[in-house]
Amino acid sequence: MASVKATAVATTLDEASAPAGTRRRLARRLLPLQVAVGLSSMVLWVPVEKLFMTQIGFTPRTVAVMAAAYAAVVPLLEVPSGVLADRWSRSGLMVCANVALLVSTVLGGLSHDVPTYIAAALILGVYFALSSGTIDSIVYDVVLAETGSSEQYETWIGRVNMVESGVLVVSALAGGAIAGWTSPRVTYFATLPFVAASAVAFGRFTEPRLHLPAEPVTLRGQVAVTYRTMIRLPAVRQTLLLAALTAMLAQAVFEFGPLWLVALAAPAALFGPYWATVVSMLGIGGFLAGRLNLDNRVVVAVLALAAPAATLALTLTRSLAAVIAAQTILTLLLAIIGIRAGKLLHDAVPSTIRAGVSSGAGTLSWLLFLPFSLAFGWFAHAHGVRQAGWFLTVAASATAALFVTTAVHRDAAAPAPAPRGPRARGPPPPPPPGAGRHRSPCSAARTSSGPTRQR
Repeated sequence: MASVKATAVATTLDEASAPAGTRRRLARRLLPLQVAVGLSSMVLWVPVEKLFMTQIGFTPRTVAVMAAAYAAVVPLLEVPSGVLADRWSRSGLMVCANVALLVSTVLGGLSHDVPTYIAAALILGVYFALSSGTIDSIVYDVVLAETGSSEQYETWIGRVNMVESGVLVVSALAGGAIAGWTSPRVTYFATLPFVAASAVAFGRFTEPRLHLPAEPVTLRGQVAVTYRTMIRLPAVRQTLLLAALTAMLAQAVFEFGPLWLVALAAPAALFGPYWATVVSMLGIGGFLAGRLNLDNRVVVAVLALAAPAATLALTLTRSLAAVIAAQTILTLLLAIIGIRAGKLLHDAVPSTIRAGVSSGAGTLSWLLFLPFSLAFGWFAHAHGVRQAGWFLTVAASATAALFVTTAVHRDAAAPAPAPRGPRARGPPPPPPPGAGRHRSPCSAARTSSGPTRQR
């Protein structure tokens, strides 16, 4: 009897310590990645960029032209870079992305006219293309390798987003302070050491190898599989569109949101705290995404209804506080929806094409953002930024509708729970996406089971 009790106690202790041990392994594994992400987020010029652009001659129309310029570059490189990440190295691709960010920052700081700054924005588009879908693919595969499933993905990508958001808050406050003490131009050159250190940190990160096939696959074959997955599978198509719409709307808020402050004659000292408040929602959204029950239709409906409501405030009020609050709430909602869309997308594809498909979502978001930004800029120039907020309302409504539709279809496609009693005859159920031969030794030892942010 004593030995039976001892065995039961030992089993209970092992079961209790296993999740803690897994969390510690994941924390150690992802710590270097979080350091690299944090360093690359220390971009001091972002909160004062629009202020700097107005100083060198930009107008709302030319701001839209600039946004459309780099939005045109990203789709050309995004999927090819995702396929390269799947075939080569995702951390290596992030090193290349940070080099592009370094060059863009130097050229932006040296700009004294609109064409030169647009050239810097084009190089920034290369950074966006190379980094899109890469970090979340790495995190997904690390979680899969350590736990054998994707259940903890939302929690850990949320933690990465919290690190990124926290550093963005610090960089926003520091950038605003530096611009106030010196000039906005100085923030560009103060950013360079952090970006260079991030490139080194990404180079030293040891990524999982789940994305490398067991047998060599031709480039043509991998590209074909990647595009077929995005085009022919209805569930992937719908989730891809949801991720793209969410990313497009978030990009619109980040790109055009400060124009509301310019239109309302906000003091320069407010831009730093404003930007810090907005980007802090990325971290809070990452925290909430791992704790909200996003399989619950009521939760999904609340999030879906709140997004268009937040955009309405941008068109119906002239209050500076209300505008900042609306943009803050909208960013929070988009962060949660974006993480959910990323998980659903990653769940639907194997690791060997994960970065490529995730980059496809980014490509689609930029293809949507290109005409959106041009139309928004033209309308804002003709009728004012506040009236142009209706563009955000339409986009938020479309995103909300697709978010609800995706949740409904996912519930309908979910298998019914197995009845109790003897197992029914017939073949075993197929493994989930990502299972099979493309597994790490850790996940294979535990179980046989196997998005995009942004960016």
